[in-house]
Amino acid sequence: MSRSAHPAGPRHADVLTEGHYSAPPTDLNALDAKVWSRTVTRTPEGVVRMGGIEVTRLAEEFGTPAYFVDEADFRARCRAWRDAFGREADVFYAGKAFLSRAVVRWLHEEGLNLDVCSGGELTTALDAGMPAERIAFHGNNKTEDEIHRAIEAGVGRIVLDSFQEIVRVSHIAERLGRRQRVQIRVTVGVEAHTHEFIATAHEDQKFGIALAGGQAAEAVRRALTLDGIELIGIHSHIGSQIFDMAGFEVSARRVVQLLAEVRDEHGVELPEIDLGGGLGIAYTPEDDPREPHEIARALGEIVTRECEAAGLRTPRISVEPGRAIVGPTAFTLYEVGTIKPLEGLRTYVSVDGGMSDNIRTALYDAEYTVALVSRSSDAEPMLVRVVGKHCESGDIVVRDAFLPADLAPGDLIAVPATGAYCRSMASNYNHALRPPVVAVEGGAARVIVRRETEEDLLRLDVG
Repeated sequence: MSRSAHPAGPRHADVLTEGHYSAPPTDLNALDAKVWSRTVTRTPEGVVRMGGIEVTRLAEEFGTPAYFVDEADFRARCRAWRDAFGREADVFYAGKAFLSRAVVRWLHEEGLNLDVCSGGELTTALDAGMPAERIAFHGNNKTEDEIHRAIEAGVGRIVLDSFQEIVRVSHIAERLGRRQRVQIRVTVGVEAHTHEFIATAHEDQKFGIALAGGQAAEAVRRALTLDGIELIGIHSHIGSQIFDMAGFEVSARRVVQLLAEVRDEHGVELPEIDLGGGLGIAYTPEDDPREPHEIARALGEIVTRECEAAGLRTPRISVEPGRAIVGPTAFTLYEVGTIKPLEGLRTYVSVDGGMSDNIRTALYDAEYTVALVSRSSDAEPMLVRVVGKHCESGDIVVRDAFLPADLAPGDLIAVPATGAYCRSMASNYNHALRPPVVAVEGGAARVIVRRETEEDLLRLDVG
């Protein structure tokens, strides 16, 4: 099976066959730069540190489990995407990956735009000072209240996802005396090589309006007749955790074909296309993600070539990296609780978190790596499954990895590349308390999202 995307089918909890997992690394103390954030290093004494602070100190001050975000790395990745696409394109950070007021301020300061897909994300963005005109509003079923709030705030674009929404947005904008800039999200029929739950451009799924059967063309016709909206472009998103650019090439070609049809039928050249996000990151050393400048060059060449062939002016391109920015910048720190060897199989290592702070392994069969970070070890490698403390056999954090055989209760282990979706999708299953998010930079650490308390749980329980 290709390592370029997550498998599309469940593996359940079957014992892995010999050779399914990778061979143990030659050095269990090594930290692969592709997987860990840029300021993560190991001290001569063997303790891992981020931003100059040792994990033992971070655990003592903030507890475990906890997410630690490398602020310098986050900002550097923002700049890399902004610089790669330049002033002739727009980069929208996908807030669903992880959003907080601190993150919004970082984005604003580094010159990125932001896309949101709920009223809560919109409120967070506005409260933290993101200019409304730099916000895009997504979602397949926006409520009237959310649309009203977005238009009233003056968001730069709303991405329309259905025929009903075309009319709904127009009518609300007219009531407010506005003309709202919009894009139409189309599904282009591309089967992205990723897990079925995060592939979003094939026709049998909930997002967008299909190109097939002329539906997208009909959506454009309707949008161009309404006074409350200004159609500025077409939006396409083919999925998530994708490394292969071939899907983007097919998507761009089909979007440009639609732009040519719009020109031929209506005499209008739409000025923008948004090719979405979904670019993959390295969760394991075997993953090989592309750099922002490579992505920018490839997408620019694809769109320019297709537009020249169709006799169109090249539209302004937008992209929406979320995971690709925040994913690699964080790790989740756990304390080892129990260690359970199963003779001839593997060793189960239980930590003080689990599926409540990282549901992706259970949901997508997502793959991660893990390291002992509170000390170094010269012990032999042992095959482990890192599991949580929840009452589910599927409560798996790292399905199969190698840790030192002298691992002991009380050791600290860390799972890298957990900046995207882990805190966003965290839950209170078993009434677990969602962990804090701590920003680390230049020898200082501060909480940007605090740890939940039992008082928080009881405050919502009004019974």
